[in-house]
Amino acid sequence: MTVSAGTTLRALRARKPLVHQITNYVVMNETANATLAIGALPVMAHAREEVEEMAAAAGALVLNIGTLSTPWIEAMLLAGKAANAAGVPVVLDPVGAGATRFRTETAKRILSEVRVAVVRGNAGEVATLIGQQAEMRGVDSLGAGSPAEELARSAALELDCVVAVTGPVDRVSDGERGFRVANGHALLGMVTGTGCMSTAITGCFLAAKPEAPLEAATEALAAYGVAAEDAAAGAGGPGTFHAALYDGLYNLDPETLDDRVHIS
Repeated sequence: MTVSAGTTLRALRARKPLVHQITNYVVMNETANATLAIGALPVMAHAREEVEEMAAAAGALVLNIGTLSTPWIEAMLLAGKAANAAGVPVVLDPVGAGATRFRTETAKRILSEVRVAVVRGNAGEVATLIGQQAEMRGVDSLGAGSPAEELARSAALELDCVVAVTGPVDRVSDGERGFRVANGHALLGMVTGTGCMSTAITGCFLAAKPEAPLEAATEALAAYGVAAEDAAAGAGGPGTFHAALYDGLYNLDPETLDDRVHIS
């Protein structure tokens, strides 16, 4: 399967897939706006009474454990199983896994009960999921024992899904093949929710290319990185960068995107 962020972005905007997100309430507005800006349609339903129906009708389901509570965990499991039954791909963002036992056990439970297509997390979160040493402070990763490339490959093999380890250089692997994505900007680390936004964009690209989760996840991170580069070019700091990031996503050009991504 060919990697072409521009081709997938063009398909995404033509289809306008519904991306169901059960995410944390710190970033709901950000991830919904990012989803709209890239060209997809967000829905942020989390009530147990409707998540199965919504997930089954979506192009992709994004599960984000950033602000956990027991009812939301139950809703995530219901939605995930409904998505599996309907053939809808699932993306998991294990926010803060390793920071507390509750978060770690929840992420592992989702992975054991739901067939996840892509896990997108930082090095510490991903390392925690496969029992490797990691240093976490709150929901932020201070490091992991393995290099990101090896971590992504090992985690993909153990978790039986595509794993994207994001950082200054992103690494994406399905356990056999892997990609390196060198797009982005340091200001992404200065705004709350930019990692969650990258997971939402991953869901959007996966909805447009469900048959190729490795390529879709790679293209999503590259496109998001290009948008961040554009946003940073005119930003005076984190505040203006945050606003400009939506513009960067909206203004991505499918015709020129492949010339700007750094995928190897």
